[in-house]
Amino acid sequence: MLGCTKARPGGTLHSAAHTGPGCGVNDLPSPQPVQSLLLFGATGDLARRMLLPSLFGLDVDGLLPEGLRIVATARSSLDDASFRAMTETALGKALEAERLKPAALARFLERICYVPLDAAKPDQFQKLAAAVDATRHPVATFLSTAPSLFRATIAGLAACGLAGGTARLALEKPLGTDLASSRDINDAVAEAFPESRTFRIDHYLGKETVQNLLAMRFGNSLFEPLWNAQHIEHVQITVAETVGLEGRLDYFDGTGSLRDMVQNHMLQLLALTAMEPPAQFDASPIRNEKVKVLRSLRRIGQDTAASHTVIGQYRPGAIAGMPVSGYVEELGRASDTETFVAIKAHVDNWRWKGVPFYMRTGKRMPSRQSEIFIQFRGVPHSIFAHRGAVAQPNKLIIRLQPEETIRLLMMTKQPGLDREGVRLREVPLDLGAVAFADVRRRIAYERLLLDLIEGDPTLFVRRDEVEAQWEWIDAIRQGWVANSMTPRPYAAGTWGPSAAIALTERDGVTWRD
Repeated sequence: MLGCTKARPGGTLHSAAHTGPGCGVNDLPSPQPVQSLLLFGATGDLARRMLLPSLFGLDVDGLLPEGLRIVATARSSLDDASFRAMTETALGKALEAERLKPAALARFLERICYVPLDAAKPDQFQKLAAAVDATRHPVATFLSTAPSLFRATIAGLAACGLAGGTARLALEKPLGTDLASSRDINDAVAEAFPESRTFRIDHYLGKETVQNLLAMRFGNSLFEPLWNAQHIEHVQITVAETVGLEGRLDYFDGTGSLRDMVQNHMLQLLALTAMEPPAQFDASPIRNEKVKVLRSLRRIGQDTAASHTVIGQYRPGAIAGMPVSGYVEELGRASDTETFVAIKAHVDNWRWKGVPFYMRTGKRMPSRQSEIFIQFRGVPHSIFAHRGAVAQPNKLIIRLQPEETIRLLMMTKQPGLDREGVRLREVPLDLGAVAFADVRRRIAYERLLLDLIEGDPTLFVRRDEVEAQWEWIDAIRQGWVANSMTPRPYAAGTWGPSAAIALTERDGVTWRD
């Protein structure tokens, strides 16, 4: 019987990640996999929907270390048996029945124990330390709790011996509400965990298609010579949701779409799209290049916020033929929180001179989709124009959800014997979905949890990235205040306020819906 206090010796954690200028971390030998994984907030929605199913998937595929123990903790007064029962129920809701084979489920549940703990009470952390035998290190801690508990939790971990030496810490967003609060959180983390052992999570970076963007750009000679202002006209990044508040009432109303989606997910997608080629696929080179992009973003502030951004809030409407309430009706009170943001951004460097990056995100959109859309420039001269054929510019669609795929739209001749001229037709070249149709699409957290366990920080966000993102976002919010901007209304089930359409159309660009 495997229990939470049955020890298996672990190794010593080292990091191969150099965190850039001023971070004070040197390149070190490769880290060792952890032997204990502590899950804070283990009874919460994220743990039940994503973390526990992801860990089960890794276990079924033989990717977890043989001796890994999962120590779950939250304030709920549960014992091991009741938490395992809750885990089994959560897995049943999240995964297909055929994957939940009894033997695999029993083996996974035996890895788990539960320790009730109130992070605001320092004396309770000794119970957690007792569940992690001192010989079973390294230890990784995953914080899926309110940011207000981060400082107390980190202090408790340090006091009971679970923060020093080889311990790693993973943090879920939100990492602050502005630059100042983000620095406060980062300072609290740095008191116990150096940057080399800090893993800030943006779950979009765990998606296969996001990683495939790097493989497509830097693993093929076809795209990289064209990946610049000479050949790309504009870029669109869309993250659209059909849902409204969905139980996140208090959190979202105090946050809004700019801080909830743009500050993290969308700026990370922009950075990966626009970054220069890194020297190698490793944490330091990749994150160094992302930081350069984030620091090259043209500031949007008091003078440009009104012309370069649009904010909206959904009113009653219909989605998929079903009526839905407006934001203030769902909230139950008046609010100026934006549920939609559209931004025209620029990366001021040689590669992207003059290329606009249009970003938009919103709730209660007509469909759920997340994608990066690359519009290439048209051919300099069409040899078919005198025959009546129109050659459309090539387009590259990198879709993250609902399905993950990469699609290149190309011009081909339409088959037939047409005396009146050549007929051209735009056809898709699918670069992913068909080729890997037999491969199970993993939850993004599977990749991130495995990397946390094995100590690879490549797909995690470094402190200077987070702070560069907040600097840019804070300037936009200050510009909104200076211009007295309030959200424009849009009907649920539409693509946002009409001003968002004008944002692109005055440049001769149409959003891809």
